[in-house]
Amino acid sequence: MKYLITGGGGFVGSNIAREVLNQGHELLVLDNFSRQGSKANLDWLKKKGEFIFINEDIVNKNKLYSVFKGFRPDIIFHLAGQVAMTSSIIDPLNDLEVNVSGTLNILESMRKYCPDSFMIFSSTNKVYGDLEYLNFIEDEKRFVCKEYPKGFNEDINLEFHSPYGCSKGAADQYVQDYSRIYKLNTCVFRHSTMYGGRQFSTSDQGWIGWFCKKGIEIQKGIEANALEISGTGKQVRDILYSSDVVDLYMTAAQNFNQLNGKAFNIGGGLGNSLSILELFTFLEEHLKIKIKFKKLPQRESDQKVFISDNSKIFNILDWQPKVSLKKGLIEQLNWLQKLPYED
Repeated sequence: MKYLITGGGGFVGSNIAREVLNQGHELLVLDNFSRQGSKANLDWLKKKGEFIFINEDIVNKNKLYSVFKGFRPDIIFHLAGQVAMTSSIIDPLNDLEVNVSGTLNILESMRKYCPDSFMIFSSTNKVYGDLEYLNFIEDEKRFVCKEYPKGFNEDINLEFHSPYGCSKGAADQYVQDYSRIYKLNTCVFRHSTMYGGRQFSTSDQGWIGWFCKKGIEIQKGIEANALEISGTGKQVRDILYSSDVVDLYMTAAQNFNQLNGKAFNIGGGLGNSLSILELFTFLEEHLKIKIKFKKLPQRESDQKVFISDNSKIFNILDWQPKVSLKKGLIEQLNWLQKLPYED
């Protein structure tokens, strides 16, 4: 099979790309190195096997046409995009161009040059808005949604908040509509938090990796300042480890007829759900540290809770997360501890 991964130098993209190479498929990686760590991930990936790499932005329509016409992929994992809500608020025009126009460029390239291929679009739980119309119970270290205590399914209303929510939501709907109107083989994965090795987190994207990194720096005596959190710290997400993400995408590629035209909530589920305060408790116990933190105002359109109900994807693919919360966090720390830290 011939695989094309946009954003293949990113955290998720590089992990999936490695598995594509491990299985002996042809691979083309497209990335513009806009994310921190993408060059390092590409260097790491080059040690795993041979593949084609193109340094390009998905907003370059003509270049994409040329790539698709020449390579004609069987499977497309569209992972490239502007991924931070904070960045979308600062520069909404760039957010629109990358997430909406870039995705349309991918869809048009597919429609023109490989209409029988299959594409998965990496969307987000942010398409559901802030969910403030629901009722939340505030416990000691987390919020709980009264109406959906075990997780949200795909039947809850779409409600685009923030430029990021609007751009990803629009792209999400375009991907599904190209299946309806043009009969392309597409599906949408609405991801909650993903984490694991090869993720070079920042303060505005990749919160698990970011706070794990800060915990290690506290342990090493590098970070002595109070950590900054937005809101109460009781916000909850279900977290999904990278190997489970890879397993899902590769399984989906072999069963695309069952997924065509559909959207799925994808996450770690209730058993792998975690608040910021609960993560701090884990880090304090595991690293033998004390975390000091100060609270900043809540971020715009931040959800108090998002836990994915994975029933829909489980019923079709028999897929569910295999990596437990504790094991995944320990693996995340182990990877981060191998990175160089400078005072």
